[in-house]
Amino acid sequence: MEKNLFRYIPKVDALLDNAEIKKALEEVPRKIVLSSIREELDLFREEIREKKLNEYEAIKRSEKIIDNILYRIKRKNSYALRRVINGTGIVIHTNIGRSLISREVMENVVEIATNYSNLEYDISTGERGSRYSHLKDIITEITGAEDAMVVNNNAAAVMLVLSTLAKGREVIVSRGELIEIGGSFRIPDVMEESGAVLKAVGTTNKTHLEDYENAINENTAALLKVHTSNYRILGFTSSVSSEELYPLKVKYNLPLIEDLGSGVLVDLSKFGLEYEPTVQDSINKGVDIVTFSGDKLLGGPQAGIIAGKKEYIDRMKKNPLTRAFRVDKFTISALEATLRLYLDEKTAVEKIPTLRMLTMRVEELEKRTKKLYDRIIGTVDHEICNIEIVDGFSEVGGGSLPLEKIPTKCIRIRFNEYSIAEFERALREFRIPIIARVYKNSLYLDLRTIQEEEYEILVEGIQYGLKRMKGCI
Repeated sequence: MEKNLFRYIPKVDALLDNAEIKKALEEVPRKIVLSSIREELDLFREEIREKKLNEYEAIKRSEKIIDNILYRIKRKNSYALRRVINGTGIVIHTNIGRSLISREVMENVVEIATNYSNLEYDISTGERGSRYSHLKDIITEITGAEDAMVVNNNAAAVMLVLSTLAKGREVIVSRGELIEIGGSFRIPDVMEESGAVLKAVGTTNKTHLEDYENAINENTAALLKVHTSNYRILGFTSSVSSEELYPLKVKYNLPLIEDLGSGVLVDLSKFGLEYEPTVQDSINKGVDIVTFSGDKLLGGPQAGIIAGKKEYIDRMKKNPLTRAFRVDKFTISALEATLRLYLDEKTAVEKIPTLRMLTMRVEELEKRTKKLYDRIIGTVDHEICNIEIVDGFSEVGGGSLPLEKIPTKCIRIRFNEYSIAEFERALREFRIPIIARVYKNSLYLDLRTIQEEEYEILVEGIQYGLKRMKGCI
């Protein structure tokens, strides 16, 4: 019986002669088409050998083989890094790309990337220039720092600072600030790799000014503050601010370093969010070196920004690690264009997608949700699912403002019989994956992180998911 089933497996030549496969060959490399055919035929043979198919199932399998091959071709010919739709309500979602770059910013990136540029060329002198010069003026103007430089992420920024200012010497930091910054990267590990010696003071929940002063000795190189942006310790706590550390750093002539993590440049409390210390605040309080990310609350590309005293940054530029951590023209052009928007705060909030989403009012979200709901509701079978507008809460994400719950509007989808997990999977497997939130057997689409131009894609994706649920696909 098993041998008879093999006759339902088509020949490679016959498949290549199929009109749809021929069309695919015109658009896709032949190598991809052939490998897709062979993989599908191999799977068919394996299912027969393992007696997973009866004759009826083998016939049906054979009838669907062209569709299966075309699906494989499409998957193989797709980029590994793909666009997705963020329906989770997490604005700075680490797993799906963090902050969005505005189209206006991308115009500058395209202009620089598709042409030659003065990346390391000084136009005024006609001689070799420095890639760090392009961002210095804009960062110092916005933050009030004396000097600035940019590396490829904030962990690299912290490592470069400590390697330059404290290699082989002690850096004093509160035990309550020895955080893990994501991906199992921890402040103590970064310090160890930099060559600095960790000197932890105080306890997890309480650190006092005298704890820092008592730890200072002839081998102390710096005082380090780490902003605990990705968690909060509540209750019986106390900590020492950078402002309180300022007299101590002056008394002992030690550099004061602060790792802000997210590095916000706008006071978010103006928009009803929890206060998050700005880079400008740290510089004004006398911090010598501030490090922060470009791709979190700042809303730009991945980068680690170092702002502060010129004498220290000049030393960092000469550190051999600087070359290993240096940024390319894509990052420089994207970051410069993003920072230019901060020259006017109102413009920054309107045009930087991260800030726009975080500050969007519920009234606007309600209008947008109703608009999408009206498009969806007329295309669904109300006997199999229930769709409604509900209140919810968005999150900042990216390790920023962990306690902040931002009121939002969501579209909730529930099924009478079908599995919500299967529907969620179908949305993820749509041609443009839709990433949603599942909670208590319901699927939520949070409108705070959904762009208006994505509405039609969402409607199409939901229709696709429903067809998958009913076995029509």
